[in-house]
Amino acid sequence: MLEELKTEVLEANLELHRKGLIIYTWGNVSGFDRESGLVVIKPSGIPYERLKAEDLTVLDLEGRKLDGRYYPSSDTPTHLVLYRAFPAARGIAHSHSHYATVWAQAKRPIPALGTTHADYFYGEVPLTRALTPEEIGRGYEVETGRVIAERFESLDPEKIPAVLVYAHGPFTWGQSSTAAVENMIVLEEVARMAYDTLLLNPLAGAMQKELLDKHYLRKHGESRYYGQK
Repeated sequence: MLEELKTEVLEANLELHRKGLIIYTWGNVSGFDRESGLVVIKPSGIPYERLKAEDLTVLDLEGRKLDGRYYPSSDTPTHLVLYRAFPAARGIAHSHSHYATVWAQAKRPIPALGTTHADYFYGEVPLTRALTPEEIGRGYEVETGRVIAERFESLDPEKIPAVLVYAHGPFTWGQSSTAAVENMIVLEEVARMAYDTLLLNPLAGAMQKELLDKHYLRKHGESRYYGQK
């Protein structure tokens, strides 16, 4: 079932591990086949060192397990909420990578300070509000997804495919699980750059809007000219 997607999701999970963004089992990646309505996700608690495609879990958007011998990631309900909230998303990644998590724990969004950031994220990477005690108690993972979706009610998730969950860590998404992981890797790097920039110059402000527009739109806009046709 969904063998090609399983292969892609496996490679995406392993790439996070190879890049050092995952310690032990602190993270997960999923992929969504919108035609069939099925999600493939890393199983809960399985070490990356022995993860295989046949270990991945297949579910529908209601969370019903359809294939796989293991329980899915404990973050699965968050992924499912985001797939319903963000129609363009076909892959989601979650990690506790060092610098992005530092920003989440500091309860600060990551400002757009320079062009590296602007190449991927059209403005600051937002921070969610804190979950209420009631939300934490009644369905923590579902409510995490809902608070992310709430934060994007006035933002475009395709232009800013990343978020910091308050006191928790980052989630990223994209048009595939591979793209979601690329966004997570870039997010960690721009989080580190922003941290070091503000350490060197605490008064460094957001980059000028014209430069943000130029770098984002030359790569993502209708008139983009970065890369090959």
